Amino acid sequence: MPSTVEPVDVVLVGGGIMSATLATLLSELEPSWRIEIVERLDGIALESTDAWNNAGTGHAALCELNYTPERADGSIDIAKAVTINEQFALSCQLWDHLRDEGRLPDDSFRSAVPHLTFVRGAADVDYLRRRHAALTAHPRFAHLEYSEDPETIASWAPLVMADRDPDEPVAATRALDGLDVDFGTLARRMVDDLVARGATVRLQHEVRRISRRRGGGWRLHLVDRTWNASPKRSTLDARFVFIGAGGGALRLLQDAGIPEIKGYGGFPISGQFLRTTDPALVERHRGKVYGKAAVGSPPMSVPHLDTRVVEGSPALLFGPYAGWSMKFLKAGSWTDLVRTVRPGNLVPLVAVGLHNLDLLKYLISEVLANRDARMRTLRGFMPTARERDWELITAGQRVQVIKRGKGGGVLEFGTELITAADGSIAGLLGASPGASTAASAMLDLLRRCFPERFAGWRPRLEAMMPQLAETSAGRGAVPGGGEAPDADPDLETEDPARPGGTDTTPGVGHEPGPEPRDASQRSAGRRPARPTLPRRRDTPVA
Repeated sequence: MPSTVEPVDVVLVGGGIMSATLATLLSELEPSWRIEIVERLDGIALESTDAWNNAGTGHAALCELNYTPERADGSIDIAKAVTINEQFALSCQLWDHLRDEGRLPDDSFRSAVPHLTFVRGAADVDYLRRRHAALTAHPRFAHLEYSEDPETIASWAPLVMADRDPDEPVAATRALDGLDVDFGTLARRMVDDLVARGATVRLQHEVRRISRRRGGGWRLHLVDRTWNASPKRSTLDARFVFIGAGGGALRLLQDAGIPEIKGYGGFPISGQFLRTTDPALVERHRGKVYGKAAVGSPPMSVPHLDTRVVEGSPALLFGPYAGWSMKFLKAGSWTDLVRTVRPGNLVPLVAVGLHNLDLLKYLISEVLANRDARMRTLRGFMPTARERDWELITAGQRVQVIKRGKGGGVLEFGTELITAADGSIAGLLGASPGASTAASAMLDLLRRCFPERFAGWRPRLEAMMPQLAETSAGRGAVPGGGEAPDADPDLETEDPARPGGTDTTPGVGHEPGPEPRDASQRSAGRRPARPTLPRRRDTPVA
């Protein structure tokens, strides 16, 4: 379908936190660029970014055991934890900047909620003790508290310790500067600001096909999903495309035909949570208490009992309980998985299935679990839990990355950024830590897709996120873990703020926009190294 309309500069497919973050950065760096967001649902941030479709944890590696694996010699590897902590700090600084500039109305999308890790049994207590020692040797985690005393732990998390066997070995760590984040509200506020600055949002428009334009850039073939749409089909031309469509990103990248996506597949995992809004329970628990994942389970299935504040209302959440569905989106199709199978990814898909029988067994047991089984799991965390206080809710759909690797294929549990060689299209695959590291992920995208512009953008980016200036000045060593990595362990890239790096791919052929404003025009200041707490909390947390 031909188009006579001048191509827009940037089209973002999907209205979640990733698209909102990238569009926000570009609107600051190149205010003259035309930006459009295309969302297939009737509102912004209704899939993975929606508050009840994720745990709302501001992932800073303060409580998640899967970010601190044990090495063969018994030492604890903290490199990934340090990097994720740094990445979340970047997101916090971006939100601070937007609030200070009046682009976010307040801090009510985030609440101060302590992050705790709780373990049982002598072996896990020993591991947590060694983990605490390794982490607190690094300045970013020096504030992390540790206790094996039941009374102390009970003062931190009363519901976790009530009626527990006094002879059972237990241990916990606590970080008081943890955050609960309502990513849905955050994304919607960011998009509202973008619209006020001239961006266009197309709701209920689905991208069915993406094709290269002869003159450069891309043509997106859209279907208007409203019942009375006329015309039903249209096209949208773009010089640069970002696919931040969650589980839908894989198929669209495949459809675009870029060679970089060859060999990639997806493994969908759904989830459920138990939720309570009973004031008597909500008032007695303030924290995100993470435990240890079951053997063979994916990292996203780590059990946790969380304080959640969604649109101002506090609740408790426990889970997730894993499941399986062929859908790649919660509002997707049962044919999603089949439609992404290609000759190039068939071997990795089969190899992952054969090499991850423990995971398949775990998922089958989770799918078959009844209400009683779910309550037994909850009572492992909260011995006094009563069934009548909790309701089961369906969480978001996650698609784990499958790609070529040892044995034919490997299953990844992080996020991975895919960019075309010419930098004209990019997409994000995978799941956790996801939303928490959106700023870091989108910085990496800017470096890789716009290398000829990044050096000029950097002063403005450093003014928005002062930690970037610290990164460019050099990183410190990780005690017990060698040098802090320049690589993002989930995105598998170099320093997200390093201009160019070893990437020599050409940039996108945009017409030059206005020069970035000099960082000296505004005070960048120095913020704490750890993720900063909100300056004010409009919603008290019980």
